[in-house]
Amino acid sequence: MKRKELIKKYIEFFKSRGHKQIPNASLIPENDPTVLFTTAGMHPLVPYLLGQKHPLGKRLCNVQRCIRTGDIDEVGDEFHHTFFEMLGNWSLGDYFKKEAIEMSFEFLTKELKIPKEKLSVSCFVGDKALKVQRDIESAQVWEYLGIPKSKIKFLPKKDNWWGPAGKTGPCGPDTEMFYNNKGKEIEIWNDVLMQYIKNEKGKYIEAKQKNIDTGMGVERTTAVLSGLDDDYLTDSFKPIIEQIEKLSKKKYGKNKEETKAMRIIADHIKASVFIIADGISPSNTEQGYVLRRLIRRAIRHGKNLSIQNNFTKILAEAVFKIYDDYEE
Repeated sequence: MKRKELIKKYIEFFKSRGHKQIPNASLIPENDPTVLFTTAGMHPLVPYLLGQKHPLGKRLCNVQRCIRTGDIDEVGDEFHHTFFEMLGNWSLGDYFKKEAIEMSFEFLTKELKIPKEKLSVSCFVGDKALKVQRDIESAQVWEYLGIPKSKIKFLPKKDNWWGPAGKTGPCGPDTEMFYNNKGKEIEIWNDVLMQYIKNEKGKYIEAKQKNIDTGMGVERTTAVLSGLDDDYLTDSFKPIIEQIEKLSKKKYGKNKEETKAMRIIADHIKASVFIIADGISPSNTEQGYVLRRLIRRAIRHGKNLSIQNNFTKILAEAVFKIYDDYEE
């Protein structure tokens, strides 16, 4: 499964079910001053999740570029990334749990042809402090679709609750889908069921407009569908890794520390390219500071691999080739 193939399948599937494709928004959020970067596909949609009418209607879909730096120190393993692409579909007060779960299941099993025996799911167990009940409704939909009870787990807030993105705003329980890849359960999709609004007093109140916000990571999904247990072997990363191998004269996967360094360089250069493309320059504050840190870390790990000269330009060109479907 290739990156462009997955994106095309996803967008076409949801378009055929009444969704309108929305543009890929900037990495610099317009509607949320509490975060430095767009960390999820829902960020550009916050006003519409709160009730403002979207010009394209109530059913939307897209692929959104995202930056997350909260676990930057985890980058270097097989699946953590600073920059990633997120596929998403939204219902702004239109369909809710049943239809969202049914469409997710249909896309996974019919479009991607994943045997349902390889799927398991999780639902929200409930929380007395939040005054939110156990999500029996979602579990019942999964059972109806053929997922056995033994493969439906009820998990707490830290695992199965999303949001709000800032201190207040839309949020709710979620139901997540996992793919059994060589005995390992890997999350590939998350349906957020936005039933609530967290107000300024910290209370969760029932939302007048209930929304669906879903997310499927492109890198992780293409990896598992290709039978890989390493995202850096997918076509979202491989051209960059191959260039690093040439420059360092070292082989990816041969040495643990060298492989970790290659992943960090590939991730950080890619993230830097996209941040710069959205108008940010290295500086001592906010987004510019993050960018400076990413570039510095990439160069430091490059030196550890004995890469000489200005290698960042060569790796940036590899990023351009991977994402040639982005507009100028």
